[in-house]
Amino acid sequence: MLQAFADLIVYQWMGIAPGTRLGDALDFFFYDTMKIFLLLVTIIFIVAMIRSYFPPERAKKLLSHKREYVGNFLAALLGIVTPFCSCSAVPLFIGFLESGLPLGVTFSFLISSPTVNEVALVMLWGLFGWKIAVLYVVTGVIIAFFSGIVIGKLHLENQVEEYVYQIHMGESDITAPTWQERVGYAKEYTVDILKRVWPYVLVGIGIGGWIHGYAPVDFVVKYAGPDNPFAVIIAVLIAIPLYSNAAGTIPIVQALVEKGMPLGTALAFMMAIVAISTPEMIILRKVIKPKLIAIFIGIVSVSIIIIGYLFNAIL
Repeated sequence: MLQAFADLIVYQWMGIAPGTRLGDALDFFFYDTMKIFLLLVTIIFIVAMIRSYFPPERAKKLLSHKREYVGNFLAALLGIVTPFCSCSAVPLFIGFLESGLPLGVTFSFLISSPTVNEVALVMLWGLFGWKIAVLYVVTGVIIAFFSGIVIGKLHLENQVEEYVYQIHMGESDITAPTWQERVGYAKEYTVDILKRVWPYVLVGIGIGGWIHGYAPVDFVVKYAGPDNPFAVIIAVLIAIPLYSNAAGTIPIVQALVEKGMPLGTALAFMMAIVAISTPEMIILRKVIKPKLIAIFIGIVSVSIIIIGYLFNAIL
């Protein structure tokens, strides 16, 4: 139905001839815009309801698991339904460190939180199907889990700024909100996320539409196609200095895949933009020292590259 409505807008109301580059680009834009925003409203509301059961105090207690590696796995899972971006994840990161959680566990959360989020899940599901969406979540959790373990094993606590361990955020009682309060929170959270991501979504879909209608297939395949063994590495290196969130990147990924870029290469590009962008590193520099930032970038980059090649081999 959405596709028919998009066709009606482009080919009937706007009077653009079917099969033209402009028509294909605009049809891509209107269809994806309607589908993505419909999915976003539905899924973000559901995720917000889940989030209402995990306030920071409860999250800290949940992650304070005595068994080795269990905390890393729970932290990676918790990152899926907690702060939308690294900017809002850093305060929780500080709180987790201050409360005595191991450094590796906090990094499992910090990596998972922006990398695997509800917006990316919704958009991948809508654009590529549930299997790709689930595979994205699983690989993101794996990256966060093992990266946190490696950082924990390196014993880099001295690479955290001293003031972080001197902060005392205090404890507060965990009070269970009523159902009406949870619904109200979910509504506010959904509106807040949509306000923050809608420009990225529209810009991303716009770029994706341009690629879909105008980008030469030969160019994409030559430099980022399956015949280039270094395509995944190049994609990750290009992504690091860029900044966007998954909402703005996934429509571009879709268009690149349609032009011939392997899905693993495209997803590695997206995950690198979200997980190890330069603005995120600037924010983290206020909390951790350059050596730990460099190790963090290296571990996550290598993990994403491996996952990219694995995706390409499987798909």
